[in-house]
Parts: sequence; C-alpha cells; structure tokens
Amino acid sequence: MTSMMVLALSALFSVANANTADAKIAERIAPVGAVCIEGTECAAAGKAAAVASGPRSGSDVYGTYCAACHGTGAMGAPKSGDSAVWKSRLAKGFDKTLANALNGINMMPPKGTCGDCSEAELGNAIKHMSK
Repeated sequence: MTSMMVLALSALFSVANANTADAKIAERIAPVGAVCIEGTECAAAGKAAAVASGPRSGSDVYGTYCAACHGTGAMGAPKSGDSAVWKSRLAKGFDKTLANALNGINMMPPKGTCGDCSEAELGNAIKHMSK
C-alpha cells in the first residue's frame, strides 16, 4: 500500500510540476507587442506607445536616419554642410528637393531610411543638412 501511495503522490507532483513548467514557458514566449491595423479593433490599443507632440527636429532625423549616407557622401549623396552642393539642389526649389526626398532619387529610396518620417520631418532634415 505504501508503494501505491508513493506512486500516486509522485504522479500528482508530476502533473502539478508540469502545469507550473507550462505556465513558465508560456510566460517566457508570450508576445511583447501587437500590430494594429487602422480601421480594425485592436486588443492592444490601450497599450499604445506615447506619440510625440510634434515633428522630430532636423538634427534628430539627420543623426538617426541620414548621416550614414549624407555624412560621408556615400553613393553620391550630397554631404551635410556642403553649402555649394545644397545651394544648387535648392535652386530648383525647396519643394522639389523635398519631393525628391519623399519619393527617392538616384540611389536614395523613398524617405531614405526613415520610413516613418513625415513630410515636415524630412523638410527639417533637409534644412539641417543644407546649412
């Protein structure tokens, strides 16, 4: 009878331990975020990150997204601070230069490497680089 009790207790402990292990595994592999599509209800809507109160500065956008190419002149990108090159580009009009940044030009893809930059933020970056 004693061996039967030990066997029963052992089985009970194994089931309890497995449930705890499963819960720990589920916790470790749980998603850390969610993707919400505009126009659909989203369960994670209450967990949305805070949105900036305004456009990022030209310096911030440049330092984060533009400096790799515009700081070195990679692939023919006009270098930041090269006033002669920027003057010739801006001679076509700021709106044309901004349109090139938004739509891409030569080796630069649309919006460069800043897919979430607004038109105002890209304009700020152009103004920063052309000083």
